[in-house]
Amino acid sequence: MSLTTDNINPMSVVAKRTNHDESNPALKTSTDIKINEICDLTLLQKYNTSGPRYTSYPTAVSFTHEFNENDFKCSVEELRHTGAKDSLSLYIHIPFCHSLCYYCACNKIVTRNNDKLERYLHYLKKEIQQRSQLFVDFTVDKIHFGGGTPSFLSPKQLAGLLSFISKKFTLSEDLDQSIEIDPRNLPNNFLRDLFLMGFNRLSFGVQDVNKSVQEKINRVQSTALLISLIDRAKQLGFASINVDLIYGLPGQNIESLKQTLRAIKHLDPDRISLFSYAHMPKLFAAQRKIKDEWLPDTEQKFTLFNYLAINLIEQGYHFIGMDHFAKPKDELCVAAREKRLYRNFQGYTTDKSNCILGIGVSSISSLGRSYAQNVKNLNEYYAAIDRDVSILDKGLILSLDDEIRRSLIQQLMCNFYVDKNAFSKLHQIDFDVYFAKSLSELVPLVKDGLLSETEDAIYVHAKGRLLIRNICINFDAHIGHERHKMRYSRVI
Repeated sequence: MSLTTDNINPMSVVAKRTNHDESNPALKTSTDIKINEICDLTLLQKYNTSGPRYTSYPTAVSFTHEFNENDFKCSVEELRHTGAKDSLSLYIHIPFCHSLCYYCACNKIVTRNNDKLERYLHYLKKEIQQRSQLFVDFTVDKIHFGGGTPSFLSPKQLAGLLSFISKKFTLSEDLDQSIEIDPRNLPNNFLRDLFLMGFNRLSFGVQDVNKSVQEKINRVQSTALLISLIDRAKQLGFASINVDLIYGLPGQNIESLKQTLRAIKHLDPDRISLFSYAHMPKLFAAQRKIKDEWLPDTEQKFTLFNYLAINLIEQGYHFIGMDHFAKPKDELCVAAREKRLYRNFQGYTTDKSNCILGIGVSSISSLGRSYAQNVKNLNEYYAAIDRDVSILDKGLILSLDDEIRRSLIQQLMCNFYVDKNAFSKLHQIDFDVYFAKSLSELVPLVKDGLLSETEDAIYVHAKGRLLIRNICINFDAHIGHERHKMRYSRVI
């Protein structure tokens, strides 16, 4: 197999290089960074372009319909021989929601009809039955329920599904179970039931606690209820609690964010995911309910992020990278300090396994050097299972070049540092020759102080960390393809 290089003489790269310097400020870990070092409005405005979030490389936009069931099975067989059998993760997609949140860009179905959920669970179990036969000698060490709204399931339905999974897969004694929670529609004792089922991680969708903002996004929820739920989760002994927040929502301003920050101080979660609202109404119909004039402009949005980040750090959180904050003792924060963070379709993680089986409509599997996505339409999903044909919609087998670039982008996104010599040795390449074109394209970013490139390494500086997507784009061999246009959100 031939490698795709950037085909430029490395001598033409004009970026200034220096020898390895342990005092280089770019060597700071994410947890050493102060917010005033990363927020530079002038640079953010200059580089506020659209680009992937790189929860995978290549991104899902590059998936093709040529990927088939045989490719899927071959990928599993390859994993069987790579030592991945002891760390299989299951991602279970529950697409249903009680109501439509206008900001949402997820694959979801709005309904209050429990019969629809029962039907879905029936087919979900059929898929589990089919897929489990390919993984008979694998051990599942993580199960994550995402959506949609996984807490749409009743405790009885959830327990039944977990019981079925335990009969079809071998589960680790140290099984890690997590679930995403909509706090608005939980039955009594739901959290207790989750804890008794073995769940140890919760993620609460909060977004914003200001009533006016909530009304504009059609997600009104009680802050008092949220506080009581998270207090209860802590009392029960859940190992980790995450809260999702969004900045850039309609009607948000500094005064409204003060309410959210007061709530966060009281909630005191272990982690916070601080996402930028991506307004893409052409792609997501629900967002057409949000009027453009309600939204902050780029400078206002930057101010919102800056204000939130400063206050979260003052509350004791560490900036992990791009959109994640965590308490010092949280394992995500520890992993960031020790440069062993990873990234997958759920964002930053400590899970180094590249063995994720997606179950359910639209779910994505990451299987070694391939990705596979199930069909997105519910009726197509049911029909495929009934006919006992492939439920796959599309996927991708990574080329050797894709694998090399994925490894590099993963290191940049997670560690903000790449040791060229170690990378060259790992992938049997000459780093400067292989990435010559990409390195030459980094020159303007080097001049702006986003990163440094030396003979031995690439260091992302503090003010380059919010713009890490811009840096990674230079190493993305797929980004120029026609189907990538207009498919990504802006950096801020």
